Amino acid sequence: MANTIGIYIHIPFCKSKCDYCDFYSLAGQEEQMSRYQKALLTHLRAFAPKLKGWVVDTIYFGGGTPSYYGDKRLRELLSLIQRLCTISRQAEITVECNPDSVDPKAIARLRRAGVNRISLGMQSADGQQLRCLHRVHSPRQVVQAVSDIRQAKIENLSLDLIYGLPGQTMEDWTNTLERALDLAPEHLSCYGLKVEENTPLARQVAQGLQLPDGDLQADFYLRAAALLRQRGYRQYEISNFAKPGKESRHNLKYWMGREYVGFGPGAHSYFGGQRYAYPRDLEGYIQSIAAGAAQLEDVQPVPPPEQAREYLLLRMRTVRGIEEWEYRRKFGLDFEPIVRQLEFFEDHHWAEQTDHRWHFTPQGFLLSNTLILNLLDAQAGTIQEQKYWKELIGQPDADQEP
Repeated sequence: MANTIGIYIHIPFCKSKCDYCDFYSLAGQEEQMSRYQKALLTHLRAFAPKLKGWVVDTIYFGGGTPSYYGDKRLRELLSLIQRLCTISRQAEITVECNPDSVDPKAIARLRRAGVNRISLGMQSADGQQLRCLHRVHSPRQVVQAVSDIRQAKIENLSLDLIYGLPGQTMEDWTNTLERALDLAPEHLSCYGLKVEENTPLARQVAQGLQLPDGDLQADFYLRAAALLRQRGYRQYEISNFAKPGKESRHNLKYWMGREYVGFGPGAHSYFGGQRYAYPRDLEGYIQSIAAGAAQLEDVQPVPPPEQAREYLLLRMRTVRGIEEWEYRRKFGLDFEPIVRQLEFFEDHHWAEQTDHRWHFTPQGFLLSNTLILNLLDAQAGTIQEQKYWKELIGQPDADQEP
């Protein structure tokens, strides 16, 4: 069976920058789009030989705002990938869109080119809240965009929503959820508003802007989890809910520790036993590709002990969770210290076991950062103990050079 891999293409251009956004994106740089397109095409051609023997089963155009980049450029990139790589016949191909830049003819052309999934940034059903975040679309444009997407025969639609907005009440949040459900998406992502450093939102908060407190944010989250479960959406990750079989296969690669390659400034990869990223610098990326050597940063090998850490760190974000014999088989580590922690969590209704797999409950997901740290501490003890015994009998660690 061939190894499968995902491809991520970062499109760093936006019509305007949202106040909360910390992703690498640029507004007012439209004149750089053609140069960037040339760099991406060159980079894909240069990298393609490394993907020989791999089957690409997910392609994801993220941003920024890919729909603002223009469907002609997206189709050119997708066509090149299809020519250079072996693409699964069941490949999931996603394009992120903002409601204001959804053009019905463009979406139809993307569908004919092979795009079969759209992720739409709805965020809120309240126009005032959208304006507060410096979003440039209206609730009415969301409804029209969904209609255009369905007209193009896209049968896999995801909506992004944000809770914890300035002045937001439970009634506001419930209304946003209900309006989103009225649009019948196959997938919903519900994210709590996070105040990132050096963003306009961070400056506004420093100047006194009030956000819902932690208790209310938790209530928003639990409300979403309960309502979406009632409406037939299965929670499969901390922030993600889907109809059966409509989980984001590309994003699952990140959480399940599977390999993917990214292209563009700010894009990350996990490939060839290491993680790496490209610097968040559009001009630097363009120039480095033109010079024939893409610059990398944060290059980190992933030896077996780190793979074991990532197994806990990433998979406990999902409802699939972790399983004892899978863990022992993969890493040869004692599961008992971890299960003791999980049983403690179970006593507090933070974790549960389903079909021999441990995973967090919605209440546990609220505390997941702290709970996962406790699991990692328990794991660290078993790794150190294994290292001690290997050194005692003269057996080298799996991550050491022979």
